[in-house]
Amino acid sequence: MNHVMTLETLSCPCSSDKLCRWQFAIRFRGRNVKIGELAKTTAIPVETIRYYEKIGLLPEPQRDHSGYRFYLNAHLDRLRFIKRCRSLDMAQDEIRELIRLAEKPEADCRDVNALLARHLVHVRERLQELASLEQTLVRLQKACADGGSVRECGILDGLSSELESLATEHPHNHVPGTHGAGQN
Repeated sequence: MNHVMTLETLSCPCSSDKLCRWQFAIRFRGRNVKIGELAKTTAIPVETIRYYEKIGLLPEPQRDHSGYRFYLNAHLDRLRFIKRCRSLDMAQDEIRELIRLAEKPEADCRDVNALLARHLVHVRERLQELASLEQTLVRLQKACADGGSVRECGILDGLSSELESLATEHPHNHVPGTHGAGQN
């Protein structure tokens, strides 16, 4: 008599209510998973997983006879890698380059180090921008320390008067995950 071990018959050693990595590895063993299960397990929305496929960060999955996508361990590993890179505020082009470099395990890692060094420069620039932003917000908040009516609000007045200086003071606006032209 063959016993098939399913996820339902296993208990997680970490006693977590969430599906952990150990459980997910068991789930992947011997079968493929659909996109919804992959999304739930990785906490990455289905739409984002499809987007990563579309832009080439995640390999296209195979499809079963019904046309449903099915995902393998390689997809899980790649999604974890992408998620970690995104948590470090890396841009898509940086992630794509790291993936390209990772696919050449015998190559010199100086290119990886150089990419990380460029990203670190970007992070340090962003920290300076955030420190300047903090100073501006503190200055604005002090303008309205006395209270009063909205008509007399120093914050609103400060926001209106600082609009002219914004165009010259901050030539670029940082959007998380993007680093502007030529700044990967």
